[in-house]
Amino acid sequence: MKKQDWILILCVIAVLTPFFIPATGFFDWFNTTSKSFPIAFVLAFFKFAILATLGEMLALRIREGVYNKPGFGVLPRMMVWGFLGMCITMAMIIFKSGTPVFLSKLGIADLETIKDVFNSETLTLGKVGVAFAVSVLMNSIFAPVMMTFHKCTDIHILDNGGTVRGLLRPMKMREIISTKVNWDVMWNVVIKKTIPLFWFPAHTITFILPEQFQVLFAALLGVALGLILALAGGNKKK
Repeated sequence: MKKQDWILILCVIAVLTPFFIPATGFFDWFNTTSKSFPIAFVLAFFKFAILATLGEMLALRIREGVYNKPGFGVLPRMMVWGFLGMCITMAMIIFKSGTPVFLSKLGIADLETIKDVFNSETLTLGKVGVAFAVSVLMNSIFAPVMMTFHKCTDIHILDNGGTVRGLLRPMKMREIISTKVNWDVMWNVVIKKTIPLFWFPAHTITFILPEQFQVLFAALLGVALGLILALAGGNKKK
């Protein structure tokens, strides 16, 4: 490993250490804040801004041997991921609330029974089933749109030199979608394979966890998301 790898490892250790030292009170603060809205949305912004961007930097390290380079645009990527983090948090709330209603309309059980099973602290087959249903619906309806939007912003950042000013320029969506997104990779790899094979089970675990840890776990999965989207590429070769 190179010096830059050790620096990254030390930074990760420094960030995580307060969680494991009770005297700091950091874990209790995190636990409380994660349940308090709208502050939880602000926390989600920073979780995804840091972790998902880290995933993209790791992908760059794998591809090119560096964590950053001119034009890569770490800060603009953090801004985009922070925004997407708040959108993901919103989607989790919507699908966690709406899926039990949908399941009750299908006649699987009455709404209160489904809610009781889903909110129970005991791990049961029913809870896993509802969590899986939430994951499938969220990843089938919300995830493809979110991933495609991210790919467009990724291309936009690169096309504008990786600057914050460039990020704020109007996006040429028609040009990006029609000529610059590699739809063969985006559809056949990112959407068609990673969503059912990785994200369905991964977010099932997310929705089984206690509520205060769900967004954090989703943000940790954001490292994987950043890696997947970055390694999958997305720009057509000219």
